[in-house]
Amino acid sequence: MIKEKACRLFGILWRPSARWSLGALLAVGFVGGIVFWGGFHTVLEVTNTETFCLSCHEMRDNVYQEYRGTIHDSNRSGVRATCPDCHVPKPWFYKIKRKIQASNEVLHKVLGTIDTREKFEAKRLDLAKHVWIAMKETDSRECRNCHNFSSFDLSRQQKRAQIRHSDAMEEGRTCIDCHKGVAHKLPEGAYEAEREMNAAWEAAHEQ
Repeated sequence: MIKEKACRLFGILWRPSARWSLGALLAVGFVGGIVFWGGFHTVLEVTNTETFCLSCHEMRDNVYQEYRGTIHDSNRSGVRATCPDCHVPKPWFYKIKRKIQASNEVLHKVLGTIDTREKFEAKRLDLAKHVWIAMKETDSRECRNCHNFSSFDLSRQQKRAQIRHSDAMEEGRTCIDCHKGVAHKLPEGAYEAEREMNAAWEAAHEQ
């Protein structure tokens, strides 16, 4: 019985219909697949721009204003790191995972969770901790798109940076361990939260 059903299903899939040949069906499916993938990729890239990020006033009026004028926004080389450069992974699998997670942010946009400055400030520490933990777990993957220990020329850095980066390499530390608040203002209670996070991280990885 199962064999007969399987054969019948296989025949339906591969037998040309009365109006369409198998070749025509495959061609239509192939073109449709290209159109779908092109549209999907286009939408994905549109949502990966600074313009799209700033279409939400929560971002435009808060963290973006803090980012303006920082070293990531304006510097002697003219190379800018925009919102998606720091907050969206480049590898496709991790990018899609991040986009799925962003659906939760869309929900909170609708709910108005941080639609005022007061609400944003009240949630700032929680939002920052979420980003710090994510970057810690990925070994600051997005930072390493531009900055990599293996490419550092410590001799061209200031003495303090030489010492800090040399120690970080030896101790296996990652960018976010030291560079919280590089592009955005540190929230109130950041240092205490950092100590708690580090203690929890070390305890979890000692087991």
